[in-house]
Amino acid sequence: MAAWAEGDPLEVAPRLLGAVLTHGGVSVRLTEVEAYAGPDDPGSHAFRGQTARNAAMFGPPGHLYVYFVYGMHHCANLVTGPVGDPGAVLLRAGEVVGGHEVARSRRPGVSDRDLARGPARLCRALGIDLSDNGVRPELAPGEQVVQISTGPRVGLRLAADREWRFWITADPTVSAYRPAAPRPAGR
Repeated sequence: MAAWAEGDPLEVAPRLLGAVLTHGGVSVRLTEVEAYAGPDDPGSHAFRGQTARNAAMFGPPGHLYVYFVYGMHHCANLVTGPVGDPGAVLLRAGEVVGGHEVARSRRPGVSDRDLARGPARLCRALGIDLSDNGVRPELAPGEQVVQISTGPRVGLRLAADREWRFWITADPTVSAYRPAAPRPAGR
């Protein structure tokens, strides 16, 4: 892993745009990411400290932190900080640029634009699951991205106002923004 993918997650996140992640016979050009600043960020899985689930976030930079959400989806973050400093960048969306047939077999009946459009779809297209937690992925810098947009992170209740989501402006593979759904009364 090159130094360009290590450091403060707010600095690394925009640098990851355009980078190519290869895993499971598929290559994806990253088009959307979100930064998470560990113990200083109530939106981060590491905000309350290290657990068995988030231990990979406290490990060396350049490795994946993979988690299972809603009992059905995997999501992957690239750990960016030094050991013990759990900064990470959620890999939100991308464009499949290699291994199209493999990605299509993992997501049958889906348009090429939507193969890796969203964090769970990206993991499925790449074949990333919990067995990849802590693995160092193959990641190569891509062409320099000229126009980057920023906005609030998707689906967060805590620290929802932080504009730590970065995407390639007008790229069709960027996922739709969705704020957190309000919780029903009594929960």
